[in-house]
Amino acid sequence: MKTEISNPMTPIITAWVFTLLVGGLPGGSLPKIILQEIFDYQVSSNLEIGIAAVIVVAGLGLTFAWNAVRSLRPLFILLLVLMGAGWLVYARISALPIYEGWLADPSPNVVILAWVSRPLVVALAIIATMFILKKRRDAFFLVKGDTSAPLEPVRWLGIKAGATWNKAGRTSAIVLSLGTLTFLILAGRPSLDIVVRALPFLPVILLASAVNAFSEEMFAKASFLSVLEDVVGKHQALWLMASAFGIGHFYGIPYGVVGVLMAGFLGWWLGKSMLETRGLWWAWFIHFMQDLWIFAFAVVGSIVPGGG
Repeated sequence: MKTEISNPMTPIITAWVFTLLVGGLPGGSLPKIILQEIFDYQVSSNLEIGIAAVIVVAGLGLTFAWNAVRSLRPLFILLLVLMGAGWLVYARISALPIYEGWLADPSPNVVILAWVSRPLVVALAIIATMFILKKRRDAFFLVKGDTSAPLEPVRWLGIKAGATWNKAGRTSAIVLSLGTLTFLILAGRPSLDIVVRALPFLPVILLASAVNAFSEEMFAKASFLSVLEDVVGKHQALWLMASAFGIGHFYGIPYGVVGVLMAGFLGWWLGKSMLETRGLWWAWFIHFMQDLWIFAFAVVGSIVPGGG
């Protein structure tokens, strides 16, 4: 009797194929980018979700028909929940008259809280799903983690052995926050009194930044890493997540390949912090520091906050 020997590369290749095809949702997916940028065919949100749903259902079915990729079933379940929750929140709830009324409210407080409620609902759906799949919250990084954990060396970033996340987390939070501020100033050309005008809204800016950072880190990074790490390994999981996160920002700011590379790097760095500290703290804090400036500019009308 012959024993079937599975190729360890099979789940890795399969994960890459399906993640690249649908992993950029809800900001953008590879089929949408190809159809719009190469064939000049405008893809509606419903069509994009429909294409992605067919691909994911096919992938989920594959895990029942082919034992070599059965370990990827949690990934496809996650993708289905993410698409379903995203469609429900951004296509259905956002179109409700009560929600449209919140967005049209003259108070920035109401508008900003309406914005961040959408990713929060998606994040809560993902958290519920992860509890079903992983049982324990530490298994999907819903813990603080070891904030002073060792930082694995990265030669191309000049990070050597002996570095810790305690220092790297603080430094990158400051650097990336200042980088975000610089970009917003150059892009929005706000008046110099922006800080003064934003001060009355500081409580809602802090709350919105905290909620938005938590929501996006949970559904865009922590969940992906948790269902991929045990199947394809830590490094493959990290690059898969970063690639999907980058693709999802093709239609963001900045637009195109530059936006993909910038978002991809940020996704990689924050995901690296989760994997090495086994928690959400540094990823959330770094994201939170960036969102502070984004929402500060939003309340004075210079920009409209988006994903990331």
